[in-house]
Amino acid sequence: MSDSVVMSRGARFQQWQSYLVTRSKRSKAGVFLVQGVRPITVAVEQDWPLESVLYRSGGSLSAWATATVDTCRAAGADAVAVAPELMAELGERPDQPPEVLLVAHSRLEDLARWTPDGDAPVVVAFDRPSSPGNLGTLIRSSDAFSAAGVLVSGHAADPFDPACVRATTGSLFAMPVASVQSPDEVLAFVRRLRDRGTPMTVVGTDESGEVAIDEHDFTGGTVLVVGNETRGMSAAWRDACDVVVSIPIGGSASSLGAPSAGAVGLYEIARQRLRR
Repeated sequence: MSDSVVMSRGARFQQWQSYLVTRSKRSKAGVFLVQGVRPITVAVEQDWPLESVLYRSGGSLSAWATATVDTCRAAGADAVAVAPELMAELGERPDQPPEVLLVAHSRLEDLARWTPDGDAPVVVAFDRPSSPGNLGTLIRSSDAFSAAGVLVSGHAADPFDPACVRATTGSLFAMPVASVQSPDEVLAFVRRLRDRGTPMTVVGTDESGEVAIDEHDFTGGTVLVVGNETRGMSAAWRDACDVVVSIPIGGSASSLGAPSAGAVGLYEIARQRLRR
């Protein structure tokens, strides 16, 4: 079967383009675009479900691009040759059309069914993140520090927004991410793990926390809660926490940004566990 070809800004191209800018279009179709060598490579390595692989027409491709297209085609994805100027628009790189883009299926964990591995898992909950880039950065940090998964809480940025996908540098495809509406769902998850014999503590981060972060024992199972970038944790999340820790800082800054606070928390958890 020969590959499809898209050489004009017709309906198919417009549909792909809508996935870049319109969350409702992504959600309704259940797909999103993947840009960048690293995110594409990880998505393919992790066997992420794909609808299509788009490749730049009109010239030779690198060994990486050729192998990627062949792998996706063999896995059942629709391979589409796309005009370079259209690839530049979809890749949001007007001066350097990408060789390959993916149209991937959206996939989130069902928290009610998901059970993290290990006897002391670390799960990160991000309360109402407003910036897709910040959400992606925290997903990347969570992966780097071996967290079991990330929970995106409330009215939040879309994990499948192109800015978030790029910021994860592929970590979105390598670790579980779930969406929850409220802390109650997370507390039910915590109770389920406790009932299975996994001790879990819900730990919030806030500049007014009653315990310095390095004074809290993070060696047990932990849900690390990171608040919204401007408003911090909601009252409901604060009530859900067993303890709220603070991160001592100096200088003229009043606080750390949310992804930075999350990364510091994850580092402290990893540091304590390495010393066990």
